[in-house]
Amino acid sequence: MQNPEDAVVAAQVGRDVAFGPENLGLGRDETWSRVDAALDAVGLDVAREHLTVALSGGEKQRLALAGQVALRPDVLLLDEPTSMLDAASAARVRDAVLSVAAGRTLVVVEHRLEPWLPHVDRVVVLGPGAVVVQDTDVAGFLAGPAPGGVWFPGLPDPEPVDVPEALVRPESSVEHALAEVSVVLRTRSLRGTQESRALDAVTLAARPGEVTALVGPSGSGKSTALGVLGGLVRPTSGTVTPDLGRARSRDLARVVGWVPQNPEHGFVTTRVADEVARTSERVGRTVDVDAVLDVLGLAHLREANPYRLSGGEQRRLALAAALAHRPGTVLLDEPTVGQDRATWAAVAGWVRAAAATGATTVLSTHDDLAPRDVEVRLERGRVVA
Repeated sequence: MQNPEDAVVAAQVGRDVAFGPENLGLGRDETWSRVDAALDAVGLDVAREHLTVALSGGEKQRLALAGQVALRPDVLLLDEPTSMLDAASAARVRDAVLSVAAGRTLVVVEHRLEPWLPHVDRVVVLGPGAVVVQDTDVAGFLAGPAPGGVWFPGLPDPEPVDVPEALVRPESSVEHALAEVSVVLRTRSLRGTQESRALDAVTLAARPGEVTALVGPSGSGKSTALGVLGGLVRPTSGTVTPDLGRARSRDLARVVGWVPQNPEHGFVTTRVADEVARTSERVGRTVDVDAVLDVLGLAHLREANPYRLSGGEQRRLALAAALAHRPGTVLLDEPTVGQDRATWAAVAGWVRAAAATGATTVLSTHDDLAPRDVEVRLERGRVVA
């Protein structure tokens, strides 16, 4: 599924992958042999006993795929299976998919098509209203012309859209810094407590007027670093400036806009327009809801239920809801996932405009095209570059 959390069915990684083979009635030895082979194939290097709630978004994406690889199905349906992965992990996942799909039916829903084109036989392009606008083989697709909005190979990178300053300019902003910050995450379950070191002596700075990109493999600590910067995760040791960890919720919301990796985690209403307006109302700021929705390509969904939107639409709505009140600190976790060229340009434009008007902007990303002025690479919880 597009949201890998929707596929998690067990508390432990091994049990989660074993769920399918057990329901096929396979023996214990065959089941665990398939579990280990599937985890290795998708590059999820954790113990069978590792808690599923302790995985990062990208790791959960690999877990979901491992559960399907272990089934060795006749038909494999994948909804953006590598959208949350770095290039190396995505390549490994594709190899795992192709090894399982040999001689079987494979259907992949994707925005970034190019890595899949050497491995598929047919390309179906859908337009607005789910209308089929192209159904051809790969050669016919590459012969063009490029369908609107599609990440077509060879096209120049899309330019971020111009976003009006009035929609993004913060009242004030400050520099944020981590100095020798370490975070040990404790995950509790009925089976006990599991500890993992998410950050290890991390030092970095994020300044007003700049876009700082946190990059690195899945599970490297990017989301945790965002949480610490925004006062949402308390460090085990080290210094955070400013220390927002003790701020009241309303005061924190006034100065920090946070877009989580799973956009559904932030929704609090059942109407798109209300979702955009809610935080602004609570912190006493006015917002032009219609203008925000228009910039992000959501105007036609004004009356829709946020939970009925597509994954890409939900991510843009989460951005609108978190940033419409123009906070001075903008923290975005994988903001460009699930976007076509046009909607990617809208998201990238908002990020650029927020920084250009003075906001301190930090994003976690695997997207090489995502905006950035400063890049910080994390691996296994440490800054390596």
